[in-house]
Amino acid sequence: MDHTEFRVKAKEMVDYIADYLENIRDHRVYPGVQPGYLHKRLPTEAPQLPEKWDDIFKDVEDHIMPGIVHWQSPHMHAYFPALTSYPSIMGEMLSSALNVLCFTWASSPAGTELETIAMNWLGKLLGLPECFLNEKNDSPGGGVIQTTASEATLVSLLAARTRALMELSKLNSDLQASDLLGHLICYCSDQAHSSVEKAGLIGLVRMRYIESDEKQCMRGAKLEEAIISDKAKGLVPFWVCATLGTTGSVAFDNLREIGQVCEKHSAWLHVDAAYAGSAFVCPEYRHWLDGVELADSFAFNPSKWLMVNFDCTAMWVKDSTALHRTFNVNPIYLRHENSGKAIDYMHWQIPLSRRFRALKLWFVLRNYGVIGIQKHIRESVRLAQKFEALVLADQRFEIPQARNLGMVAFRLRGDNALTERLLKRLNARGYIHAVPACFKGVYVIRFTVTSQRTTVQDILDDWNEIKTVASEILVDMFGSEKGNIVVPKKPRISLKETRELNATFGTSLLLANSPMSPKIVNGTHVAICDYEQVLSSCAQTFAQLKMEPKDSPEMRRRIRGIRMCGKKFSLDSCMDMVQGLMMEQSLPLCSEEEREDVSNGSSPGERSSISSTPATSIGTIKQENFDSNQLQLPSTPSRQVRSRSVDAALANLTLDDAKITIDMTTNEITVTPTGYKKFEAETQTVHFSPAEEKINIGDRFESRVADVDDKDRSEDVTKLTIKGPGSYIKKLIQQFSESPNEGEDSKPESERAVSTQSIKDRADALCKKCFHYKGKMSK
Repeated sequence: MDHTEFRVKAKEMVDYIADYLENIRDHRVYPGVQPGYLHKRLPTEAPQLPEKWDDIFKDVEDHIMPGIVHWQSPHMHAYFPALTSYPSIMGEMLSSALNVLCFTWASSPAGTELETIAMNWLGKLLGLPECFLNEKNDSPGGGVIQTTASEATLVSLLAARTRALMELSKLNSDLQASDLLGHLICYCSDQAHSSVEKAGLIGLVRMRYIESDEKQCMRGAKLEEAIISDKAKGLVPFWVCATLGTTGSVAFDNLREIGQVCEKHSAWLHVDAAYAGSAFVCPEYRHWLDGVELADSFAFNPSKWLMVNFDCTAMWVKDSTALHRTFNVNPIYLRHENSGKAIDYMHWQIPLSRRFRALKLWFVLRNYGVIGIQKHIRESVRLAQKFEALVLADQRFEIPQARNLGMVAFRLRGDNALTERLLKRLNARGYIHAVPACFKGVYVIRFTVTSQRTTVQDILDDWNEIKTVASEILVDMFGSEKGNIVVPKKPRISLKETRELNATFGTSLLLANSPMSPKIVNGTHVAICDYEQVLSSCAQTFAQLKMEPKDSPEMRRRIRGIRMCGKKFSLDSCMDMVQGLMMEQSLPLCSEEEREDVSNGSSPGERSSISSTPATSIGTIKQENFDSNQLQLPSTPSRQVRSRSVDAALANLTLDDAKITIDMTTNEITVTPTGYKKFEAETQTVHFSPAEEKINIGDRFESRVADVDDKDRSEDVTKLTIKGPGSYIKKLIQQFSESPNEGEDSKPESERAVSTQSIKDRADALCKKCFHYKGKMSK
C-alpha cells in the first residue's frame, strides 16, 4: 500500500469506524461461536504473495466481526467499561503514525513533557493532594502513565519491597537480601482484584487477605489486628493495597483508617481505584478519597470509564525516588546531557520502551472538558440507579449489596443455582452480556453501565430481556413465573379507615409550580400545614396573582375538572382555580339558587344576563389602602343571592349591603352595614360553636330599609363581629374547593370581559363565594 492508496483506504476506514460505533446496537453483543471457529476459516500459513487490501478487509467483515464481543455496545454490562471516543481514536491514530518511544526526555521531549502536564491536569481534576503532582522542579512526586492497573500495582509493590529490604539490610547486615525477603508480608482485602494476588506471586512475598465487613469494606481495626499478629511471629509488614471500588460490588475500603495504620507501622499504602477513580472528577463522589494524603501511590484507569481507549493507566507516587531505586538502569546508550534535569520515565516502570499515550489523554481532556466528563459520569450513575429501581420493584429479585456508582449486583431469590442458570442463558442468547461475582458465598450477576451511548430505553430493553429469561427458568423449575416466591396481597384500606388512622390526612400545602394542574393529596406524601396560617397564606397568594389573567379553552376545561373532581386539592390548586374564575362571567350558583330561578321562570339565558363578571361589577379600590394583615373587602353591586342555609332573620342582609373586614390575626370577620341596610341586636357578636359546627347569632335581629344617600346615613351603624377559630377557616377553604359545578357560561368567548382587576376585587369575589356556601347561621 502506497500513500495514494492509503489516503483512500484510510478515509474508508474512518467511515467504517464511525458507522460501526453509531450503529453498534445492530450487532449482537456476545458472539455465538465456539472455540476454534476461526482456525477453520483462515489458512494455516501466511500468504506468499501480497494480497489486495479489499480482499483483506472483506475477511475482517466475514470472519473477524462474527467473533467480536462488542465492548462499546450499550448492552455490554460485563466487567467494567472499556470505552473509547472519537478524540481518543484520533490521538491513537496520530500516536501510531508518529510511533515515538518516550523512555527518556531525549528520545521524545514533547512526549515526556506532555505526559507530565496531562498527569498534572488529571490529578487536579480528581482532587489529589499537591504531593502527587509534579509542577515544580524539586517536587519528589508525580504522575506516570502505565499500561494497566495490574502493572501499577506490581510497580508499587516492587518499589515498597526495595525500600523495606534496604531498611532491613541496615539493621541486619549479616543477612542476605534473599533471607530477608522471606520475612516480608503484605496485605489486601479479600475483595481485592486478582492482580494484587498476582503481584504478590511475582514479588515473591507473602500475601495476607483481610476479611471485609458486611459492606465488603476493609477496615483499619482488622488490618491492625493482622499486622500486630504477624509482627509477633517475626514478620515485617511492608505493603498494603486499599481498593476503592472493588470488582465484585464496587465497595470502598476505609482509606483513612487504613492509612493511619500504615503510617503507624511504616508500610507502603497503594490505592487501587481502577474503575471508581474516574468518578472522582465529580466532587460529590470524592468523600471516598478521604485520607488519600496518607497513601504512597494511587492508580486508576482512564481507559475504563474516562473514554480513553486502552491502554492507559494513570499512576501517581508521592516519592519517585522509590521507583528510581527499583527500576534505575543507566547504560551509556541511554544517557543524555539533560539527565537529571527532566523526567526519564524509563525509571518509573518495568519495561524500557513506552508508547506516546499522553496524546490521546490530552485530546480527551481538551475535547470534552471538565463539564463534559462530569456529565458522562453522572449519566452512567443515573442509568444504574434506574436499573436498580427496576430490580427492586420485582419481588423475584434482590440486591444483596448496596449499589455504588454505575454497577448493580443482583440475583434471583433462592439458591445460587437459579442465578447461575439465569446468567448462562442470558449470555447464550447474546442480546446482553454480563459476568458473575461471588462474595461471602452469595452468587450475583454484575450489571455495569459501560457505554456512553446507553439510554434509558436500552436499560428498559435489557431489563425486559432479564425478566423474560427469568420467567422461563422459574416456570421450568417451579411451574410458575413467581417461582418459589410467595407474594403477599396488600390489604386494601378504605379512605374512611385512612382518615381514622391519620388525623392530618389530606391537609397539605403542596408547593408545585405547574399552573392549573390538579395536585391531589394521596395521604402518604404530604406536607402538613398549620391552618391557623392558611388565611395569611391565602392573602399572600392573592398578592402574587397576575393582574391580567389570560383566558383559554384549556384553562376553563381544567377549572371544570378541578371543581367536578371529588378529591381534595392543595391550596395552590385552589388559588389557580380562583384566578381562572376571574375570567368567567358570573360566580357559581348553588343548587338552591338554580331551583329558585327555575321556579321564578327564569331561563339560563336570563340568569346569565342578570349577572355580570367581577371585572365589570366590582368597584375600583386604591391599592395604597391594602394591608397584608387586614384585608378590607368593598361592597359589590349585584343581585341578592342566598341559600336555604342562611338564617331567615338575615335574609335581607347581603354582602352587597355591608362592608366586610377580615382580621387574620384574631380570626374575626366584621360586617358593617353601608346604610342601605341596618340591623340591631342585643348581642352584636357572633360566635362559632365547635360542637354544633355552626354560627350562633343573637336572639333578635331587625332590619329596615333606608333609601338615603351616603351623606344622609346614620353614623351610629351597628357592627356585626363574627369570630371563629382556625378550624372554621379550614372549613371555609376546604368547602370552597369542593363547591358544586355549574354549567357552561351562555355567553361566547368573544363577549367575555377581560379587564384589569384589583387584588381586593378578586379577594371580594372569593369571600362572597365562601360565605355564600358556608353561611350556616341560626338564631
